[in-house]
Amino acid sequence: MPALKPTDFSATVTWLGRVTDQETDLRSETLDSAALSFDGIEGEMHGGPTRPSCSRTLAQHPRGTTIRNVRQLTILSREELDQIAAEAGQKVIAPELLGASMVIEGIPDFTLVPPSSRLQLPDGACLVIDMENRPCTYLGRDIAKDHPEFGPKFKPAARNRRGVTAWVEREGRVSVGDRMTLHIPDQPVWAHLDAARR
Repeated sequence: MPALKPTDFSATVTWLGRVTDQETDLRSETLDSAALSFDGIEGEMHGGPTRPSCSRTLAQHPRGTTIRNVRQLTILSREELDQIAAEAGQKVIAPELLGASMVIEGIPDFTLVPPSSRLQLPDGACLVIDMENRPCTYLGRDIAKDHPEFGPKFKPAARNRRGVTAWVEREGRVSVGDRMTLHIPDQPVWAHLDAARR
């Protein structure tokens, strides 16, 4: 019996990019299309099969421990970017500023889709959503270099709207304008979730 359920929810890829030098700047360069390999997007600094653990996993691993890379891509929602901009008093937010790999449009409350959901492209290529990508102070500092009034407002405005991290389950190609179908785990919500989060 299939463990993942195809849904009627789909999204259009409206923007693609990659970060090529995270040591100096977290900004992305814009792409029209990209090959998706098991290492992620070619030339992406967050790519590869493993990565050093960071602040997101300090409860499990000391910083710098080699772990499986489940954050090869950062996927954002166009609708949520518009909400962040409105709350922070900006007209628009360029995805390049946020180090995005992909921006999609069409799935409501995208940041909160269940972990382990899949986004599948027409050629069969498939991305696995790891989890919510939390807003960080470092990104706010980078944004403030060009937009001093926006930098400090980014983190609170981006709460639950920062998109997700994802990794490549099946290789293929993605282009701006492609449609992706959402598949979700076919399981009930764990009844003890609230207690575990306390």
